[in-house]
Amino acid sequence: MRIYQVSPVVLLIGSIVTASAPAEEKPTHRVLAADKGHVVLINAKGQVEWEYVNKAECHDLTRLPNGNVLLSTGPATIVEVNPDKKIVWRYESKPKKGYKGRVEVHSFQRLADGGTMIAESGNRRIIEVDKDGRIVKEIALTVEKPNAHRDTRMVRKLDNGHYLVCHEMDGVVREYDAEGKVVWSYRLDLGGRPRSDGHGPEGHGTEVFGAIRLPSGNTLIAGGNNNRVLEVTPKGEIVWSIRHDELPGIRLAWVTTLQLLPNGNLIVGNCHAGPSNPQLFEVTRDKKVVWTFKNFKALGNGLAAAVVLDIKGKVIR
Repeated sequence: MRIYQVSPVVLLIGSIVTASAPAEEKPTHRVLAADKGHVVLINAKGQVEWEYVNKAECHDLTRLPNGNVLLSTGPATIVEVNPDKKIVWRYESKPKKGYKGRVEVHSFQRLADGGTMIAESGNRRIIEVDKDGRIVKEIALTVEKPNAHRDTRMVRKLDNGHYLVCHEMDGVVREYDAEGKVVWSYRLDLGGRPRSDGHGPEGHGTEVFGAIRLPSGNTLIAGGNNNRVLEVTPKGEIVWSIRHDELPGIRLAWVTTLQLLPNGNLIVGNCHAGPSNPQLFEVTRDKKVVWTFKNFKALGNGLAAAVVLDIKGKVIR
């Protein structure tokens, strides 16, 4: 198994544990993460190399090619912050015409044309805004169980112009075409386990968090409190998965972020799992854990948004 190396110029928090890789092949990662009232870049030695104080709950986070960070600083506010911690761009979502309820933003994406895609829960829509904050596109979302806090979680615009949307409250991943038509969907089930309340390792449901589209055309799903990672075909068949108790020493709780690495390995975010479990881990396709990250000093049990940086080649997230 080939283990990649990344630059020793670092950023992550906490201890790194490898499985069976020789010492010279230990993966090292820089990580951008949001929790405990700040956004941090931390190295493999546990050193915070950059910090931005931010009291808002972040469910999405991106480091842009220019080194700036795109993050949420309020329930419906997205900002771009430069390395000097200056806000260079800001957008706040407001209730759309005819709607007077709460609006929350849990996912956003800087697009190739310089615009920004924003998923608005409450408004039940996706918008694209230009650099001046003008809405240039709007896609209405199909929502069965409207909830301003849980209409959406992770949303990504795909290379084909479609949108892959995780509807947390509905427990469904839907793909919308460029005009807003639902062209594919996958509804999560309980996987043979009873539903139970709570955010920790014992909580279980179908409130999905994240999804990425694979080059094969399959969809990889971070199940949220479904406590699983699932790969499903366009026909909805499960062809690969990680169950909640399948990996030695790791129990999946609220599964959030996914990063598919060029070597085929997967980095998984494991939120609300408690201090006995890693907050992030890297796993091979044959389910060998090669790297884990766990630190409950700088980051806590609510680490939902994290990005591993400086990986050579294309990363899908």
